[in-house]
Amino acid sequence: MRGDRNVPVGLVLLAAGRGTRFGAAPKLLARLDGKPLVRHAAEAALASRARPVIAVLGAHEEAVGVSLDGLDLHRVLNPAYAEGLSGSLRAGLAALPPDTRAAIVMLGDMPRITATHLDALIAAYRLAQGCTCAVVPVSGGRRGNPVLLDLDRLGGDLAALQGDRGAGAILAARDDVLEIATDEAVAFDVDTPEALPRG
Repeated sequence: MRGDRNVPVGLVLLAAGRGTRFGAAPKLLARLDGKPLVRHAAEAALASRARPVIAVLGAHEEAVGVSLDGLDLHRVLNPAYAEGLSGSLRAGLAALPPDTRAAIVMLGDMPRITATHLDALIAAYRLAQGCTCAVVPVSGGRRGNPVLLDLDRLGGDLAALQGDRGAGAILAARDDVLEIATDEAVAFDVDTPEALPRG
């Protein structure tokens, strides 16, 4: 139903990756402002209107899991995390309740994303529901993360993803993607220890 303000929107937090660019320590556990990157992301997810929040764990399952202790989210394990992003995406989506019509897919290493960013995706989707397959944030003319996916429209395409292909591979070929302008937080990525803000 178009404009339904109650349509369920879940959130899948992808926290299964190996993050080898940080050496032996997993990237998700790199600390910013006293907390692991993945903890920042999870807290933003839980402060948003998305429910439920599903964290997909894989590599470093125990250590990443400990960093999420005390948070009211559901955890699922992707034992095949080494096969690529698509498996983690599918595992998270499969853990959502059957009535979930849309889901935000959020990377666990984006610590500058806030509940405001996530709620803007949800609000835009609810207003445009029935007319878009996804809501994507844009900053400086470039698409960023996280993204909100309409599971009814994209379910088959998402199920067919393989390897490291994520939702972006599907959305690039669609003309029913809603873009919303936002700030640079949606493009902030920490690729190396040196990229972590100091101070």
